[in-house]
Amino acid sequence: MKDRSRDDVRSKIMVALDVVTKKEALTTVEQLKDHVAYFMVGLELINSVGYGIVQKITDLGAKVFLDLKFFDIPNIVTVASASVTKLGVSAFDVHAIGGVRMMDAARSAASAAAKESGVDCPLIFGVTVLSSVNQEMFNHELYFAGEIEEYVLHLAKLAERAGIDGVIVSSFEARAIKTAMPNLKLVVAGIRPDWADQADQRRVVTPHRAIKDGADYLVLGRALIHPPREIGSPMDALRLVEEEMQQP
Repeated sequence: MKDRSRDDVRSKIMVALDVVTKKEALTTVEQLKDHVAYFMVGLELINSVGYGIVQKITDLGAKVFLDLKFFDIPNIVTVASASVTKLGVSAFDVHAIGGVRMMDAARSAASAAAKESGVDCPLIFGVTVLSSVNQEMFNHELYFAGEIEEYVLHLAKLAERAGIDGVIVSSFEARAIKTAMPNLKLVVAGIRPDWADQADQRRVVTPHRAIKDGADYLVLGRALIHPPREIGSPMDALRLVEEEMQQP
């Protein structure tokens, strides 16, 4: 495998803004915006500072992935998808467990809203099984039968049928999905460099492993925003991640 260029590596990194203040979010964006693909804005930040943060981030020239994981009846998801498209987000996600009709509704609504508003249509990703869920939890707490990988592959097939752009998975399922559905974009969550705290994640891998498994995008949050003191600044942490991703 050939070494990847730095630009190629940077085009694969999504930074999860797991912060609760506008100042911290915008400081992180200003530090990293020229070195990553997207900033993921999720429940923590939206519920703390409101939807206006999306405009402030895009005003800085950065792309927003709105990580609110829509999961409701198709009519509700239709309205929500149109609304966030008009905000100017570059990507958002829905729960794939909502089914083909719900995901198709999101896709159709986003496309129509983008055309109406004169903005680019955002990418849409289906959330499969959260990376905080391990096999024991999957079977005994959530009461799903079988293996996580089998279920994630099933949800990915539903996402492909619905015509959305990709799915959010852990690296443990990425290789099987990429083999079966090579055109589906894979966002791999649960990324932890060796030097980072695992925190509340369960199915975690290193950036190097995720790339080898077929990830199109890697989600990194606290490891970049609040790296261990011995690592240094967010830019220092990002350089280490880039170096690992470029390894053959």
